[in-house]
Amino acid sequence: MGQPSIMSLADLATPMAIRVAATLNLVDRAGDGATAERLAADTDTSAPILRRLLDHLVTVGLFTCESDRYRPTDLGAQLAEFKPLLDINRAGGRADLAFVDLLHTITTGASAYTHRYGREFWADLDDHPPLRRSFDAQMAWRFENHASLIAANFPWGRYPSIVDAGGGDGNLLCAILSAHPGVRGTVVDLAPTTAPALARFAAAGVSDRGNAVPGSFFEPLPAGADAYILSDILHDWDDDHCRTILGRCRDAAGPHGAIIVIEPLLSTAGTAIDLFMLMCFGGRERTVEELTALAASCGLTLRGSTPVSAGRTALQLGI
Repeated sequence: MGQPSIMSLADLATPMAIRVAATLNLVDRAGDGATAERLAADTDTSAPILRRLLDHLVTVGLFTCESDRYRPTDLGAQLAEFKPLLDINRAGGRADLAFVDLLHTITTGASAYTHRYGREFWADLDDHPPLRRSFDAQMAWRFENHASLIAANFPWGRYPSIVDAGGGDGNLLCAILSAHPGVRGTVVDLAPTTAPALARFAAAGVSDRGNAVPGSFFEPLPAGADAYILSDILHDWDDDHCRTILGRCRDAAGPHGAIIVIEPLLSTAGTAIDLFMLMCFGGRERTVEELTALAASCGLTLRGSTPVSAGRTALQLGI
């Protein structure tokens, strides 16, 4: 088999067709088979136009068509599974569309997302509550399997009190509290995530040990906890912002507390996600050595590193 042609790699028709199909919920709507006319009626689209999209999805193996009825293949069924990342009306899918302005990032160093939408990613979430909710749901979905592994594969029991800075709706902290009955913890994140986090703790039966308070890792954090978690945080930011975040954790932890940085490393995350972090946030995936140097610039020392799940490593930092 020969190498793919450059045009097959550069094709935009297929990835956009996939994202539109996910956004329109075509897999769920098609079920065991549906005509283009029925799917068009369900999605408020034109049947002749939608048929052309469906025919391309057949060409690339995501649907079959028999007796004028379209049915998803096993591969196509993944459109529903990965909808949180593919739906262009949700935070993740909307962010991916900013890749069309990658040239702006490469030539100026500035965020393609900001160039396309007129505001940076985080401000966009603040201005559009549905986007914020979709982002929190996406993070919970992406971390669903990681959370239990991170809770099991790291000695959280040595830290009786934990602050999860930027912990969203509490999915990771909830897993830690569930696996380690002697641990208490607090999520600190923006106000819209507080109620979902408290609801998660209550549903898991750990509300007596889990709390959530509004706040930001750019502002002073609750002081005196035994450990401060930064999970999938630093890769969203450039080095200067990371130093501010690490500095807030260092100040709150003091000489006796630990800072646990959980990150995908560049070697496992890959170059594609590294480009995404660049164009969307101005962030980056880093190596252990780069994270260690970043921590050192904030007066922090690497005390150890532990693989905790597929693609995630926990770095223990302290003064």
